[in-house]
Amino acid sequence: MRCPRCHHNNSRVIDSRQADDGRAIRRRRECENCNYRFTTFERIEAAPLLVIKKNGDREEFNREKILRGLIRSAEKRPVAMEQMEQIVDNVENRVRSLGENEVSTTLVGEYVMEDLVNLDEIAYIRFASVYRQFKDMSVFLKELQGIVDKAKSSNADTINE
Repeated sequence: MRCPRCHHNNSRVIDSRQADDGRAIRRRRECENCNYRFTTFERIEAAPLLVIKKNGDREEFNREKILRGLIRSAEKRPVAMEQMEQIVDNVENRVRSLGENEVSTTLVGEYVMEDLVNLDEIAYIRFASVYRQFKDMSVFLKELQGIVDKAKSSNADTINE
């Protein structure tokens, strides 16, 4: 592995451990030339996954785009970065487990919203308003009513137990 500081080609592994729930190996390395320590990650190279956009264009699946959307929707909300990254992990795992090389943005967005609605309802509404492109107030109110109904049924289930 090439050293990021001196660009020497030889380094030795000091420590290895699992990362990303066993899907990667984190290696701590030391350059044999300048003794600089750095970290590398080893992952299985997954087949490229293409996302089919609403206009028909195809682009490579990009975790960062999903994370950026989640960050924007959860702005000023009590949602930790780790929780948003967990949603992205869950979505990517679900999409890859389909075994397809191509998936629609509609399905990706639905997976995100399924996880987000359980995490923070306000962030969910923000995400859904952009994702579903609410055309008017009635569609927005219908979405809100769905959340209210779900919360009521959840509270009723809790009381009955």
